[in-house]
Amino acid sequence: MATFTEDEIPVISLAGIDDDAHMAAVKKKIVEACEVWGIFQVVDHGVDPKLIDDMIRLTTEFYYLPPEEKLRFDMSGGKKGGFMISTRRKGDVEDWREVVTFFTYPSRDRRYSEWPDKPEGWIKTTEEFSEKLMDLASKILEVLSEAMDLEKGALKEACGELNQKILTNFYPKCSNSDLELGLPRHTDPGTITILLQDQVGGLQATKDGANSWINIPPMKGAFVINIGDHGHYLSNGRFKSADHRALANAKSDRLSIATFQYPTPEAIVYPLKVGEGEKAVIENPISFAEMYKKKMSNEPVLAMFNHKGHNKINPST
Repeated sequence: MATFTEDEIPVISLAGIDDDAHMAAVKKKIVEACEVWGIFQVVDHGVDPKLIDDMIRLTTEFYYLPPEEKLRFDMSGGKKGGFMISTRRKGDVEDWREVVTFFTYPSRDRRYSEWPDKPEGWIKTTEEFSEKLMDLASKILEVLSEAMDLEKGALKEACGELNQKILTNFYPKCSNSDLELGLPRHTDPGTITILLQDQVGGLQATKDGANSWINIPPMKGAFVINIGDHGHYLSNGRFKSADHRALANAKSDRLSIATFQYPTPEAIVYPLKVGEGEKAVIENPISFAEMYKKKMSNEPVLAMFNHKGHNKINPST
């Protein structure tokens, strides 16, 4: 079925996705990538390269600000967005990163007082970046809905209202990268994630239960797209929830910008279509809030919708 190799994450050009002459071939590649891997890279996606470069540049500039400037936007104490240090130790291995969180959709709920005002222009750039990636996520969900023989808006409508959060991750270089993961193995809880990574690399995925890990090499201007648990359940397991991790780097700091699209807390999680002779991948319908709570009790590293970290600067590595 799949036209992709077993040891490479698919790279798909979206050129022609709206062109009658080419859209069928493009959509077929997207569907196959979601069925086999649940994760793939896209190029020719229509997002302005300058916007991408500006988002990376401004985000990087923030993380090199003095500690006191970053801590003005400390998100501890019940704040929903802002800056934090995220740490977690499992045995001898620790993950470490600095994080800035923007809750961007619904746009009416944006708390601009929690968005860092430095460097200048970052807020405006983040707003535009958020809008373009919401459009891209919606386009991919339409393709997957039609592949399930549903109306093209079906997956998005199953979210109640598609929410979005941007999570920027800064991974300081680590002299002992064998004992530090940027982010341990996990799947995302939401519907679909779009990741922008810098040119350092470190993102890996597995489809064989972590027996082997495949590098996802950085491609300038490309986005990494992966299906989350919610998307996996809505498709009755047809589209895989991408199993992935991020490695620390001994020589260089690393930056990634993840944009999560996910449903409202009360949205029902259950397959939209169960084929004849198939069983539903989950026994009973539950709310996304319930699903998320159960996932978090098993995978505390994934507190990416409600971070609780320790805001201390410059830990030993």
